[in-house]
Amino acid sequence: MRRANQPLFTDEAGQRDAAWVQAALAGDQDAFGRLVETYERRAIATAYRLLGNSHDAMEIVQDAMLRAYRSLDRLSDPSRFGPWLLRIVSNLSLNARRSRRSGTIVTLDEQRGTGSVASGNGPPVVTSVDPDRQAQGRELNEALRAALNALPDRQRLALVLFTMEDWAQKDIAELLQCSVESVKWHVFQARKRLREILGDQISG
Repeated sequence: MRRANQPLFTDEAGQRDAAWVQAALAGDQDAFGRLVETYERRAIATAYRLLGNSHDAMEIVQDAMLRAYRSLDRLSDPSRFGPWLLRIVSNLSLNARRSRRSGTIVTLDEQRGTGSVASGNGPPVVTSVDPDRQAQGRELNEALRAALNALPDRQRLALVLFTMEDWAQKDIAELLQCSVESVKWHVFQARKRLREILGDQISG
């Protein structure tokens, strides 16, 4: 299992992807299917973190896969298929998000990886039977939802990928097409803004 914040897009994975891309371009549909299988779960999770809706996330990923297939011959570096695909997913997700600013954002439990799309185990389950704690949890979820929704898109994406999806900063930089220092700055600013909005409700 990949450790937290370890690179997703290794040289070994790049060589494998490049071979599959070349095979797909040569007419091997199974090769593109392997690319889909490799990145589908990560793509859905990325879209879901940005949209907070599993149906929308699935539609975005299907659209992204179709666009990637149609544009495969224009991919300049086949070894970078992974970040290229997830960049398409992120851009489509952000466009959809901008078009419905009032949409639902994921809950705190779902953001931590216990949601149905991220884990495949259905909706988050509240294990505490204490009504006061449940009420506090709902209030925190609502506050966090509003705070995340208020962040600029690049800050939100950097924060979500780094702290909730455990992406390496190098991978986020490639996805956002910026420097690692810029990623650090986006994460720092996002955390700072969340602290300003949520105050004592969060730490760190």
